[in-house]
Amino acid sequence: MKKTLIAYLMYFMWLPAAFAGVDINTASQAELETLNGIGPAKAQAIMEYRKKNGGFKSVDELDQVPGIGQATLANLKKDVSVSGKKPMATETTKADKLIDKKKPL
Repeated sequence: MKKTLIAYLMYFMWLPAAFAGVDINTASQAELETLNGIGPAKAQAIMEYRKKNGGFKSVDELDQVPGIGQATLANLKKDVSVSGKKPMATETTKADKLIDKKKPL
């Protein structure tokens, strides 16, 4: 009985994580590359698009990213999500902020 109860608890504890998709507004390049059909070039294109446009408002906006068409979008829809959070900063962005804050010589 106890084993069954523990098994149910474990199942329901991990269930939400199984349905959580990759958030395309905050995912790193490595996280994006875990998606079926997304390699390094498409992951980089997604990150560039969200940086340029301030993030995605919906998953359907992925079809605006170069290299992602309707077929790829249809395959990705079940695995991705969009939050209201701002896009994750990239290393380049952090470096740009440091450069901007430096005073001229």
